[in-house]
Amino acid sequence: MGAGVSSPDRAEDEEGSGSHPSRPGLGDIPESCISSLLINLDPPDICKLARVNRAFHRASSADFVWESKLPPSYKFLANKVLGEQNIATMTKKEIYAKLSLPNRFDGGAKEVWLDKCSGLVCLFMSSKSLKITGIDDRRYWNYIPTEESRFKSVAYLQQMWWVEVVGELEFEFPVGSYSLVFRLQLGKASKRLGRRVCNVDQVHGWDIKPVRFQLSTSDGQHSLSECYLHGPGEWVYYHVGDFVVEKPNEPTIMKFSLAQIDCTHTKGGLCVDSAIICPTLLRERLEKS
Repeated sequence: MGAGVSSPDRAEDEEGSGSHPSRPGLGDIPESCISSLLINLDPPDICKLARVNRAFHRASSADFVWESKLPPSYKFLANKVLGEQNIATMTKKEIYAKLSLPNRFDGGAKEVWLDKCSGLVCLFMSSKSLKITGIDDRRYWNYIPTEESRFKSVAYLQQMWWVEVVGELEFEFPVGSYSLVFRLQLGKASKRLGRRVCNVDQVHGWDIKPVRFQLSTSDGQHSLSECYLHGPGEWVYYHVGDFVVEKPNEPTIMKFSLAQIDCTHTKGGLCVDSAIICPTLLRERLEKS
């Protein structure tokens, strides 16, 4: 694109100027042609070009442009977080914009959005959406408030022999490769005089035997790994496994867990924040965040 498109105002001036009546401007391009061009671009670039002039702005709002950016399974996701009645009155651009933001569902226990670059799903499941052995007995577990969780609370283990956290999920994922991780911390963080401190007095037992992580899906995919928990006072992302979605518009049923059930010793001082499903290509970025 040349100097003639360096400014939206200049493009509009050229369109209406009488000094060059035979010279075409960007405003002369049919909106249908502009839309056909925009459909080949990524959403961030579409939004940038929408500022060129009024014709580009109108063309960038075409339903078929934004429907091409939505995954085939977007109606499942939209119905779950927006509601069928709401999406009936929304444009495809509005649906895309809304689904690209974090949306809570299942009573606020889960959060989901579409990654703007890949079009794949990112899904966070709070500790309250997981099945934790002994969670109802305050001698062992407590939910504690914290600003370090996007759900504003985490499950904290004081001490227990049998530690098991299980998650189950049925969801329609866009076709692609995904990773599942647990976000965990050894120690209980708080603030004193405006500074973050982490109490690790109750942290014990995690260096004796590793934690076992498992993942299985309804189409026969399995992952199994073991890892010692480490890094007291720091949030760590522990990789449970990967899975691939090959068929659109079909639910994936999965079960995943972390367990340390060796009853020869007690374990304590563990914070469970969430389980996270994200595109495999984004896992490294997530772990560095």
